[in-house]
Amino acid sequence: MVARRGQVERATTDQRLLDTRSPSGFVHSDPWRVLRIQSEFVEGFGLLADLPRAVTVFGSARIRPDDPIYEQGRRLGAGLAEAGFAVITGGGPGTMEAVNRGAQEAGGLSVGLGIELPFEQRLNDWVDLGVSFRYFFVRKTMFVKYAQAFVILPGGLGTLDELFEALTLVQTGKVTRFPVVLIGSDYWSGLIDWLRETALRAGLIKESDLHIMSVTDDVDEAVRIVVAGTAGHREPPGSEVRGP
Repeated sequence: MVARRGQVERATTDQRLLDTRSPSGFVHSDPWRVLRIQSEFVEGFGLLADLPRAVTVFGSARIRPDDPIYEQGRRLGAGLAEAGFAVITGGGPGTMEAVNRGAQEAGGLSVGLGIELPFEQRLNDWVDLGVSFRYFFVRKTMFVKYAQAFVILPGGLGTLDELFEALTLVQTGKVTRFPVVLIGSDYWSGLIDWLRETALRAGLIKESDLHIMSVTDDVDEAVRIVVAGTAGHREPPGSEVRGP
């Protein structure tokens, strides 16, 4: 579904679900929302069930094509495709577009998982296989379920949210042998220093938690870390990385 200009709803489905200040009739409609949530899971699982080995890449929607980070994303998408991976992004503009573009140009499979937002946004033109979700938690499940690794480029609150969810899943053993690679040491160094000097020093994380992620400035090294970290992962049945 595409809605532009005056047709864009300012309230999102997530907002309506979580808003407890609505009229009492809202309570009676909640059970029916479960069916909508279920349908999103079914649609996502159905679309992605035959996806080959894939890497989910996160990054800012605000990066412009003339930004060096855009070119990094494009090279990353191409490198992952050449290494035999499909790429999964949030399907939007900026870094997501760059990664999808690089993968498609390299002949790989480019996947975009969009989200309903209170402002205009659509899947970028470099997505081969895409779907837009109403609920963030359904979309997050798809990001994790169909990926063998995460690569994170500089981004804002959404990127940080996705990064820490990935780290938590690895830390708690919900996913195993799951490389998490951060690209951009200048950008990420302050966060890593805070984790080490504040959270670790306070005893709220362990030293081993910091080893869950790797930080690099080299796109080729990021790809090598993913390849090494996913060696031995079972290839989904009947899958082969290919373009549209």
